[in-house]
Amino acid sequence: MPGNTFGTHFRITTFGESHGSGIGVVIDGCPAGLDIDMDFIKQQLSRRKPGQSRITTQRREDEAFVIQSGIFEGKTTGTPIALFIPNKNQKSSDYSHISDKFRPSHADFTYEKKYGFRDYRGGGRSSARETAARVAAGAIAQLLLNNHGITIQGFVSSVGHIAIPVPPDELDLSDTEANIVRCPHHETAMAMEAAIMAARKDGDTLGGIVTCVISNCPVGLGEPVFDKLHADLGKAMLSINAVKGFEYGLGFESSKRKGSEINDTWTIEDNRPVTSTNFSGGIQGGISNGMPINFNVAFKPVATIMRDQTSIDASGRTTTIKGRGRHDPCVVPRAVPIVEAMAALVVADHLLRSKTDKV
Repeated sequence: MPGNTFGTHFRITTFGESHGSGIGVVIDGCPAGLDIDMDFIKQQLSRRKPGQSRITTQRREDEAFVIQSGIFEGKTTGTPIALFIPNKNQKSSDYSHISDKFRPSHADFTYEKKYGFRDYRGGGRSSARETAARVAAGAIAQLLLNNHGITIQGFVSSVGHIAIPVPPDELDLSDTEANIVRCPHHETAMAMEAAIMAARKDGDTLGGIVTCVISNCPVGLGEPVFDKLHADLGKAMLSINAVKGFEYGLGFESSKRKGSEINDTWTIEDNRPVTSTNFSGGIQGGISNGMPINFNVAFKPVATIMRDQTSIDASGRTTTIKGRGRHDPCVVPRAVPIVEAMAALVVADHLLRSKTDKV
């Protein structure tokens, strides 16, 4: 199974399954001498972990991790960093009823047909549990970006039809962690929480949007043809489980406007070039322009619902299937640190590329 590696200069390879012994990641290309803050990695994993609130799956994983190589006396050595997170709270019996059935809108059918075999316990490799390894790697990437003053902040901007009524630049993003939905607009957060709880009670699920802002990104990250910065960000986000859409800057709305309405004109402010607006989302020609980079990531409702659904089994017979076990009624709040991690991996990769592009 190829496709487990992401990045070029800052490169990660994840491994492991949802109900195996654990999951992990190997990070290659991280520069030597980087101070590693273990508490920060733990904090990021804690933000993603299951069982953290009443609106998440009640699987309990403390996300304790072991770094097996690449770090000595608190600093990176420049060699591959291997990090392993043991699984401690699997309940594989929750999935025995679908061992020969294909769950609607899951990877069950496609895995079976592609590989001729699948791990039905929580989806195996296709489970969102794999993203914990990404979050750990992303935390290390963020530590690298911190040295360059680059910050990444994600938040939930919508759940179902409930959306924050103001643009990101009017929000205090420090309020993101003030509620379990990770929405920095209090009234909207309360409405989102109520909607998620109602969906759970009804045996259903909800989707939503995570908005992300990258601040203090230098000019010049990204390549102008196939490796555009926004293209790599798009690939990173679309590789996350349940993601159905990606847009940056004004996004799809720009298709409805005239050029005179959305061109970002240049001016000088505090002795540096800035754009008077930021409809481009901080990226022009595939290259960062020094303005804040902002994008939206759309997540579909979780596919496992606690209702009867019609499907087929491995023999092609029609069957009825109903979700069991512990599942998120809305994955969006837990997805915030995953979006941030993938953004950090992309920016770190391009930052290291930019340093080798110049003689």
